[in-house]
Amino acid sequence: MTQITEKDILSALSRVMDPELKKDLVSLDMIKDIHIQGSEVSFTLVLTTPACPLKNYLQKSAQEAVLAVEGVSNVNINLTANVSGKPAQTDDKIILPIKNSIAVSSGKGGVGKTTVAVNLAVSLARSGAKVGLLDADIYGPNVPTMMGITALPPVKDKKIIPAEAYGVKVISIGFLVKEGQPLIWRGPLLHSTIRQFLVDVNWGDLDYLIIDLPPGTGDVQLSVAQNLTLTGGLVVTLPQKVSVEDASRGLEMFNKLNIPILGVIENMSYLELEDGTRMDIFGRGGGKTLAERAGVPFLGEIPLTPAIREGGDGGKPIVIADPDSPAAKALDEITCSVAGKISQLVLQE
Repeated sequence: MTQITEKDILSALSRVMDPELKKDLVSLDMIKDIHIQGSEVSFTLVLTTPACPLKNYLQKSAQEAVLAVEGVSNVNINLTANVSGKPAQTDDKIILPIKNSIAVSSGKGGVGKTTVAVNLAVSLARSGAKVGLLDADIYGPNVPTMMGITALPPVKDKKIIPAEAYGVKVISIGFLVKEGQPLIWRGPLLHSTIRQFLVDVNWGDLDYLIIDLPPGTGDVQLSVAQNLTLTGGLVVTLPQKVSVEDASRGLEMFNKLNIPILGVIENMSYLELEDGTRMDIFGRGGGKTLAERAGVPFLGEIPLTPAIREGGDGGKPIVIADPDSPAAKALDEITCSVAGKISQLVLQE
């Protein structure tokens, strides 16, 4: 009987490539805890994110590679994840236990940017990641409503404790002011509030912090970029020309601030009618055109559906309320793509 060695297994797995990261599983340090008992082999496959878009492919490829080793009759693979990233730091070098921070931007309001940010955060949390959601839209804080949360827990050890829903830790100015109260603040007060939300909140260890920026390219965007080393930015647009024009300004803002652009997301791409046809209410293809023109990834289209609005108003995001719907599936696919792009960025550094 052929004696199987750990070297044989590693040699086989070194021929399995991660298509996104362009490296093999062994050099990426994704193989752990190899055990060999007779003709049976078991090991742990450590993904770079629990939302890995290729986890089924990688698991199948690894299994086939090891089964091809002479003498192996059975392979058991334990899937786990260790999110790639590094602790963030503020402009004055305060280290935060946040591996990856992602800013979600749009050039104008009303394009569903907060809806995308909320569902992205919840989808990442559902995959098993540790996620925070910072509502940086100081003038229009809608995250509490969309997450179904009304208040923060009591302060503990002089730290603000974030609220939590669907496995996501949440902070928003909406918890700290009366409903409907307008905030008429100048830049310095906005800057100090953003800093407080980063430094004075007990986020705990996070794999991802999703930051919902306000529309436009103003003081808050600059404060976030100055106070935190961002992993990357996302741009949300409608298909229509006017929305794309404004979104392009948000995209250029990321470029000027030296923030890597993870990609463009097109929201409200089409309305699917009862007969199966699609109505392009806001035009067609604007998001993809913007991405191609800017040379950045196009991450996907999200259909227009009343269920998204109902979920947002009712505090139950669509990926929770109706996970099998086309909109939820589109958002989950976009989430996987975002997680994959982040892993690529981190491993390229």
